[in-house]
Amino acid sequence: MSKDDSIEFEGSVSETLPNTTFRVKLENGHEIIAHISGRMRKNYIRILTGDRVKVEMTPYDLTKGRITYRMK
Repeated sequence: MSKDDSIEFEGSVSETLPNTTFRVKLENGHEIIAHISGRMRKNYIRILTGDRVKVEMTPYDLTKGRITYRMK
């Protein structure tokens, strides 16, 4: 699977879970579990409850995702 196969959604962080994992409520109403991408982890970007984020997901498992961007 290449990077082009991923699906991007926007949502807001509804809950912080252990090990840099978050529960994200997407704009379409679904709730998923998402972790921080490596680039965000490397640059110490903090994510708090209520932040708007961009989530990348694979078409194979639509319950898990990767947070790739925090909106300002």
